[in-house]
Amino acid sequence: MNELVKLKWQCRRGMKELDLLLENYLATDYLLADTAEKTRFSELLQLEDDELLTVLMNGDWREFKLM
Repeated sequence: MNELVKLKWQCRRGMKELDLLLENYLATDYLLADTAEKTRFSELLQLEDDELLTVLMNGDWREFKLM
């Protein structure tokens, strides 16, 4: 499966807010990102929805050991 197709599928979440944020990033910035940023994005997608929302809305990524 194509990497972008797989990521787009992983961006579909149970919350519309997350869908919009993640799909927008994938469509606008992902292709321009360096390898480290692409890896961090993939790691973000492994989080549960509530954890992911906390990280994206509050910038509180430290407890999830992403960076």
